[in-house]
Amino acid sequence: VQLQASGGGLVQAGNSLRLSCAASGHTSSIYVMGWFRQAPGKEREFVAAYRWSGNSRHYADSVKGRFTISRDNVEKTVYLQMNSLKPEDTAAYYCAATSCRLIVSTLFQSAAYDYWGQGTQVTVSS
Repeated sequence: VQLQASGGGLVQAGNSLRLSCAASGHTSSIYVMGWFRQAPGKEREFVAAYRWSGNSRHYADSVKGRFTISRDNVEKTVYLQMNSLKPEDTAAYYCAATSCRLIVSTLFQSAAYDYWGQGTQVTVSS
């Protein structure tokens, strides 16, 4: 499975961006796709995940109510709609996927994901 992330950029606080993550290869094996982010000097942190089973969506507390993860099954693409952006959202955003049937408690762990895309930079100015 290969993942290609896009959509990052520079925006002012309060504005929106939409990130895309297109999957290719053996995509039928994917069970979860998610987004993580990493700011300079900080550890990579969970942002959101979409679990194919039940079409369930999961979010970090810091983005709940502002970010929405969705998928286009035909295009094998997952999106992250980011609204009301804040300067603390500034980071490199990475999409990830796994064929493992992760339980909810493991969705937040980067080590649980097998496949990673390249990062796309999001910078939010105040």
